[in-house]
Amino acid sequence: MLHDFLLSMSRRKLLVGFGTVATSGATASVVGRATPARAQEAKRDPVVPSILAFDVNESMLDIQHLGPLFKRLFGDEKFVNEWYAELVLYSEAIDLAGGPYVPFFDLSQAVLKMMGSIHSVSIRQADIDELGTLSAAMPAHPDVPAGLKQLKDAGFRLVTLTNSSSDAQVKQLRNAGIDGFFERKFSVDGVRRYKPAPQVYHMAAEELNVPTSAICLISVHLWDNLGAQNAGCSSALVARPGSAPPPALSLPGWPVPAAVGPDLPSVATQLIRLWRS
Repeated sequence: MLHDFLLSMSRRKLLVGFGTVATSGATASVVGRATPARAQEAKRDPVVPSILAFDVNESMLDIQHLGPLFKRLFGDEKFVNEWYAELVLYSEAIDLAGGPYVPFFDLSQAVLKMMGSIHSVSIRQADIDELGTLSAAMPAHPDVPAGLKQLKDAGFRLVTLTNSSSDAQVKQLRNAGIDGFFERKFSVDGVRRYKPAPQVYHMAAEELNVPTSAICLISVHLWDNLGAQNAGCSSALVARPGSAPPPALSLPGWPVPAAVGPDLPSVATQLIRLWRS
């Protein structure tokens, strides 16, 4: 069972993005790093990004909406941040370990049960059901609709690129009232790899029939930005409270986001000035 698998794994924090993932056949891909051919293509191709790919969970939708569940179970709403950090950690660990791929919500349930075991809290089916209900109803951050409109009006094409399943994100975006901004909605289910695996970003480019250099990923997660840029995309970081500006800015050789701002409208203003002025 996945729950038992997760419980047996070490909880030491992994340095994600610096390793290889075995693939079928004789080839292997470096997670979070573009292949040499892709990197050379990106250098030769000075395409100005015209497509903005948005991360969904936490970047646009507020996961603090799940707080009451975690307060009831663990005594403090802040445990939602531990749960989400562990969810991302184990999604990346599964990729690095070579699978098996597990849909994001199935993994989120297993991580909640794991947290229950760690903190001696019984997790019932009713709690799992509540997690699903709350996850589908997460509201957009207040700044998101205005920022999306700003970018849409400037002529950018908007798509999503999320770890959530296709069906889940359709519900999430509709319930948040922002689904109409996006022409396509991409899920990692298409390649059965989680971000920041390079296959995810290449999938979006191939589906849109553009080079990766035509895409800019917008996310609150620095690891997501790093994955996108190493796959040949540009990126922009929405540094919301609790998400500090990237340390990559002071680390030689690390890719730097094209824009960094505290909310989506501030990032939008920078991108419009950069690529639409």
